Amino acid sequence: MRAYHILEMLASRAEVDLVSFVHDREEAAQADTVRRVTPHVTTVPVPRGRNYIRAVRALPTALPLTHALLDSPELDHKLRDICARRRPDVVLAYCSGMARFALRPPLDTIPFVLDLVDVDSQKWSDLAERATLPMRWLYRREARTLGAFESRAATAALATLVVNEREAAVARRLAPSANVQVISNGVDIRHLGPINGAGINPQVIFCGVMNYAPNEEGMLWFVRDIWPLVRARRPDSRLAIVGSDPTTTLRAACASDRMIEITGRVADVRERLWTSAIAVAPLRVARGLQNKVLEAVAAGLPTVVTTAVAAGLPRDVRPACPVADTPESFANAVIDLLALTPDERRARAQRAFLAPLDWPTTLEPLWSLLETITTH
Repeated sequence: MRAYHILEMLASRAEVDLVSFVHDREEAAQADTVRRVTPHVTTVPVPRGRNYIRAVRALPTALPLTHALLDSPELDHKLRDICARRRPDVVLAYCSGMARFALRPPLDTIPFVLDLVDVDSQKWSDLAERATLPMRWLYRREARTLGAFESRAATAALATLVVNEREAAVARRLAPSANVQVISNGVDIRHLGPINGAGINPQVIFCGVMNYAPNEEGMLWFVRDIWPLVRARRPDSRLAIVGSDPTTTLRAACASDRMIEITGRVADVRERLWTSAIAVAPLRVARGLQNKVLEAVAAGLPTVVTTAVAAGLPRDVRPACPVADTPESFANAVIDLLALTPDERRARAQRAFLAPLDWPTTLEPLWSLLETITTH
């Protein structure tokens, strides 16, 4: 969502060349939608088999697996073609996985801004604390190697962006001389605002990309340890897990409960949100600012979150989000919200003050930054 809204804002004021990796046909098909924003869209398929082999070979080296897995020999050729046709005034690299391309030819002589969003190496470090071998070793390796790269990239960039002060503190420790600036995520309030009454069904919803490790880990914890406590006291309650690429492990954990629906990718999440009673964000590893929480609250749903999620939320959003960190307290918070009337739940969500978080407002400083860079 952040990348899309940045693209939309930039394309309304400048000529933008977008270069993006795609992992499958479904992702590649989205290029036509993006071309409605900017016609200059270049997609580069990721050769998964080749990259898995590269990742294995990279293990004894200092190469982050993020870079081994998110790569294609085609990309450098595409970038050279773009620069030959029209040399960019500034490069905006979205996330640490793409930053390395700004540091090497043909882009290395062009002013460079890095949008870290959040500090990925810290995420891997947090995941390592919860993992068992061999994943703990892999996560720690990624935290170390990616962190070293993030430090170099943030120092080289004219500005390094993150979504909140928590991430800024991590980025400044990682790269003390970097120009770290906070540009918050936003939310499309008008698009998400409910068009009907509050949902009357006792449905709990979680939205997210389900092969993303923190999402999967959080929902496995919810399904195994929290959901049975909720169902014991509210047997009529339902759980909707909405998002692309649910893993085999998650499907297996949910298979025996007919009150759990795993949807996979949906065309429009709003209908799912509007027909639910509450949302949950049970992530025990959470970096940055969770868009899933902003969107649920904007859709009229109070959202139960962990401390890890709450720490990244703007202060004005937190009144809509009870915080719980144990299975018992999380289940109690869910049950308490389900016990409210639909109007009472809607009123709880409306305690959040979202107006300052509309995307045009949150992203305006980015345009000012880029304008300053290109005029000096």
